[in-house]
Amino acid sequence: MARNIQSLERAAAVLRLLAGGERRLGLSDIATALGLAKGTAHGILRTLQQEGFVEQDPASGRYQLGAELLRLGNSYLDVHELRARALVWTDDLARASGESAYLGVLHQQGVLIVHHVFRPDDSRQVLEVGAMQPLHSTALGKVLAAYDPVAHSELVESERGSFTVHTVTGLGRIETTLDLIRARGYATDIEETWEGVASVAAPIHDRRRMPVGAVGVTGAVERVCKESEPLPGLIASVRDCARAVSRDLGASRF
Repeated sequence: MARNIQSLERAAAVLRLLAGGERRLGLSDIATALGLAKGTAHGILRTLQQEGFVEQDPASGRYQLGAELLRLGNSYLDVHELRARALVWTDDLARASGESAYLGVLHQQGVLIVHHVFRPDDSRQVLEVGAMQPLHSTALGKVLAAYDPVAHSELVESERGSFTVHTVTGLGRIETTLDLIRARGYATDIEETWEGVASVAAPIHDRRRMPVGAVGVTGAVERVCKESEPLPGLIASVRDCARAVSRDLGASRF
């Protein structure tokens, strides 16, 4: 069995102590409560402070939780709320389209799949929650890059690999595609990532009108497309789903 890393366990213990006790604690309080030498406790606190997880009051010298933990917590809550709000709508999208429905969010230089509804038939399928997809070639990724400045920066800086003969990797052509996505309100991936597979995706916004994710459907190109273009009814279903989730998140425009 792999051994735990002691320094990380101690850092976690410090954070739990600061979260569960008084608002601010001194170095001696923390060291005594956790059975640590003052030097060890001070080293842990200094590292946590440099990373923004802990803050020190300049007047009293006491420590409290830092703003970076709040940012990470809000990120988790945002994804959790997004998934919770999207559950019913993505189920409806899969039923209406007859294809698999996906919910994705930006994660580092890719798209993290946070919810996946199987295609409503008896075929063998694999749950893809937790899988990563590229930004530059997938419909979900292109939607995020079109509407989210952070995702756009990640796309520009990422390695844009070629997966099929249809994959676009040149930044100039990608930027033109992103302009078209913003004008249309949806993105497509027609055999750009997987041979024989096509996708359509649309953006999800929150109450601040910020893009927080994307929802889309994926299926065999012969079912999703006609004459190399996604079926209009499929596009409408995806966009309706995105609007519905956005409304549930408080986006007033929808």
